[in-house]
Amino acid sequence: MPNHMSTSRRELLKHSLVLGSGMVTAPMTFWGQKLYAQSGGMFAAKGPAVSVSPDRPRVPFGVQLGDISATQVTFWSKADRPSQLMLELATRPDFRDARLIEGPSTLEGQDYAIKANVRLPPSQENRFYYRLSFRSLTNLKASSNIELGSFANLQRLDRDVSFTWSGDTAGQGWGINSDFGGMKIYQVMRQTRPDFFIHCGDYIYADGPIQPSVTLDDGSVWRNIVTDEKAKVAETLAEFRGNYYYNLLDPNVRDFNAEVPQLVQWDDHETLNNWYPTEILDDERYQVKSVALLAARAKQAFLEMTPISPLALAEQKIYRAFSYGPLLEVFMIDLRSYRGANSNNDQQALSGATNFFGSEQLHWLKQSLLHSSATWKVIASDMPIGLIVRDGEAFENAANGDGPARGRELEIADLLSFIKKHDIQNVVWLTADVHYAATHYYDPSKAVFQDFKPFYEFVSGPLHAGTFGPNELDNTFGPQVEWTGIPKDLKPNRPPSDGYQFFGHIQIDAVSKVMTVRQINIWGEELYRTELLPE
Repeated sequence: MPNHMSTSRRELLKHSLVLGSGMVTAPMTFWGQKLYAQSGGMFAAKGPAVSVSPDRPRVPFGVQLGDISATQVTFWSKADRPSQLMLELATRPDFRDARLIEGPSTLEGQDYAIKANVRLPPSQENRFYYRLSFRSLTNLKASSNIELGSFANLQRLDRDVSFTWSGDTAGQGWGINSDFGGMKIYQVMRQTRPDFFIHCGDYIYADGPIQPSVTLDDGSVWRNIVTDEKAKVAETLAEFRGNYYYNLLDPNVRDFNAEVPQLVQWDDHETLNNWYPTEILDDERYQVKSVALLAARAKQAFLEMTPISPLALAEQKIYRAFSYGPLLEVFMIDLRSYRGANSNNDQQALSGATNFFGSEQLHWLKQSLLHSSATWKVIASDMPIGLIVRDGEAFENAANGDGPARGRELEIADLLSFIKKHDIQNVVWLTADVHYAATHYYDPSKAVFQDFKPFYEFVSGPLHAGTFGPNELDNTFGPQVEWTGIPKDLKPNRPPSDGYQFFGHIQIDAVSKVMTVRQINIWGEELYRTELLPE
């Protein structure tokens, strides 16, 4: 196993007075968001102690990293007043080779927040190191606290690649409980030292208000941090943004974000449960009844508040791919934006009513898989393939019950047949959504639709939400359950304190190319492991 151990933020602080001598300008894209006051002394911003000054900017929510490749990474951060981003980037923890990047200025119209695409210099070191701060525009001698961090260098081709995946954060009323230690699975996940993290959706629960307390089955009380934006369902752009700010109040989340770049996708709860674009609400909690309007605001907040590349905001497109050398390529798909209405899902021919990927995205995915030269091709999906998820009398997922491919399953069948026809090897699916962890092996010999190569689908989550399941299987594509992380008789909506919170960890050996898949719970216990040999 390569040495992926990062230098701690405390160790970086010892070098914080060593300034980089060079100054270059890197390409950056940025915009603003509005921030409300955070609560609780536990959630003070990280970084070196600074003297209190009315002219000194603050960085209330730290740094988020995202969409990393061998050549670039996206930074997200936020000040609280007009100020200029100052970023030092180095390949050494002592910052002796640091480059100083003078970033853009954050103004009132930008709500004092930025995203920045930063080009990474060539390096054969294990990690990059950074110091991020903001300089006041009203007093050029006043600077904010310094945010210190490091992240993996993915330029080296002689090293293993490791990453984690999961989904579902702050759902079903389980918010930040400081007595419990906050969203501490993020701390456990950070300690596995992944190169990056795939968040498979339900990044927030915009439709899930947080109450101050929840009485547990044993009579004890779960106590939540509460903000105005999390006290009701999100309808305005400010309320959607506030859901992302809420998660960033947690120090476990901020520490994780500071050193693990994320690849993020969305599912339903970034807007509301089981939504589709043409839906009109019949829900008394909402003044806004048009889901198209709610989804537009939700998407804007998602593209602004997560560390997804600024290019995604410009193109309004969430599906994208990331290549990590000869070992791995990751394909992030979007099964929410282009779907038809939830229905009986039993149509016998492809049409707008059966859209799941949509024709443009499906064509992109086919061609991207076909031309990928990576050994392992990981499809990160916001929904599993063969688990039934209902929406009242309709179906939310593609799976619609046993039998031949129908409805949204037709696009899945088309994709799987394409993979078989072109003999595309080593395709693995990762997903979340159903709030429990499982391993599914899709076996054409046990399927109704059989025109596909066998493959694995690994399900993980929730990160910090209610635990449910297990779900009913659909035999169309022959899924076989090899492992499930919860008992069959589990009572619904288990809190994080019950321990049924999960994330997956994958490591690909640089020499053998073997993919090792593990499932880990909130206590750091490895519950499952398997090794996949490349074809």
